Amino acid sequence: MKKTIPTKKTSIIRGFTIKHHASGKTVWSKGKMKDATPHGYWEWYRPDGTLKRSGTFKNGEPAGTWTTYDSKGKVYKVTEKK
Repeated sequence: MKKTIPTKKTSIIRGFTIKHHASGKTVWSKGKMKDATPHGYWEWYRPDGTLKRSGTFKNGEPAGTWTTYDSKGKVYKVTEKK
């Protein structure tokens, strides 16, 4: 039997594309799109609402500093993208 992956609810509010976790109760990611690709600063969240990762896209590709946070909101890892 093939497993069905739930579709994430998506909305656009004040220019920000906001996707929700499968439960629909909490935000999964938010950021802006340009020409149907991620552009600028984006954030991703855990199901409990805490920030998980943040970073910037340029022309749809990760660029610059990307930060991963632990479950208490402290910086866990910083990665530089080219």
